[in-house]
Amino acid sequence: MDRLDGPARLMIVSDLDYTMVDHDEAENRSLLIFNALWEACYRHDSLLVFSTGRSPTMYKQLRNEKPLLTPDITIMSVGTEIAYGDSMVRDDAWEQYLNQNWDWDMVLEETAKFPELIPQSDTEQRPHKVSFFVEKAKSSEVIKLLSGRLEKRGLDIKIIYSSGTALDVLPKGAGKGQALAYLLKKFKDNGKLPLNTLVCGDSGNDAELFSVPGVYGVVVSNAQEELLQWHAENAKNNSNIIHSTERCAAGIIQAIANFNLGPFMSLRDTKDFINCRAESFSPGHEVVKFYLFYERWRRAEVEKSDHYMQWIFYSLGIFVHPSGSEQQLHKCKDMMARLHGDKEGKQYRVWVDRVSSAQIGSGAWLVKFDKWESNGEERHCCITTVLLNTKQAEAPDGFVWVHVHQTWLDGWQAKDQAAWLF
Repeated sequence: MDRLDGPARLMIVSDLDYTMVDHDEAENRSLLIFNALWEACYRHDSLLVFSTGRSPTMYKQLRNEKPLLTPDITIMSVGTEIAYGDSMVRDDAWEQYLNQNWDWDMVLEETAKFPELIPQSDTEQRPHKVSFFVEKAKSSEVIKLLSGRLEKRGLDIKIIYSSGTALDVLPKGAGKGQALAYLLKKFKDNGKLPLNTLVCGDSGNDAELFSVPGVYGVVVSNAQEELLQWHAENAKNNSNIIHSTERCAAGIIQAIANFNLGPFMSLRDTKDFINCRAESFSPGHEVVKFYLFYERWRRAEVEKSDHYMQWIFYSLGIFVHPSGSEQQLHKCKDMMARLHGDKEGKQYRVWVDRVSSAQIGSGAWLVKFDKWESNGEERHCCITTVLLNTKQAEAPDGFVWVHVHQTWLDGWQAKDQAAWLF
């Protein structure tokens, strides 16, 4: 929560499955479009929050499968667990608060009396969440009877039904909406309340997000029936909550545009991205643009020409490969030429994550980020540091890459290091 010195320009709070992540989209196009937009235009002054029903175990599994960015805050297990940053520092105060009038063993004892409830996997049973599957036709009666039994035993609980199959029993003070309200209060108490907050969801366990005062909201076009019903009954005339015409991450970008929350054109969604300029010099924008060019170069989606590369690298600059070897940056152009089209027709994608920058001198910027590549099921990543300079630039863009240094991210090293460049 301390990454930004002041209030976030925008805080996006998004569910994952079928909201940020479209599992029906094999190449994750809409997610990658969002990633490029976020890292180029928002990472430096905004906050990204994932709010998921997944447990920490299942959340980490999704991150290993999909090109998800690193969020600033992760709300997991239907709002019962909150963690901060890449190191996932837990919010113990939130979990202590949820202990009030909550008895996990008693919940298990009562739910065991309902044969209709099929327990979810052990990973999804959490300290403040007990989870089941139940047929949609039986759900209403089960919820009614179970609620009565637990209340008679003195427990303050809530039951959330989502996706037409999942039933979660939580403390009454838990849930995605309450977790967000808790975070907003923390921000306000620290004088860092975000200027705008956009919540995004597709299923029943997201409904509470839209009830938090002062937020904008988007129900994505592919939303589940239970959330569409909630929207029709509670938010149809609320101009701050829209039902998008686009699926998943594309619907989130549509909401950014609809509510005028900031830039909404992603470089990945721009045909002439090479000539696309930021309104003012932005290290994040330049890094995203270069790696988008790199991806399209290797997929043979841009012409084999050195027009762009002849300006971007400083003639005396150095590239330090993740293996530790060094070479002059201008010689990397020869390697680039050999790699043109080597990934044509393949599911090859490149994206950057956690872009941060600092001005270290007149016209000099130090930029740090994670650079990811995926080729089918294979994924590799290196931690990258780039020195950009605007004074030595002859290019129309007004900057050059003076130095590039890469090291492998632990566990994500490429087997064929010879084909790794930049």
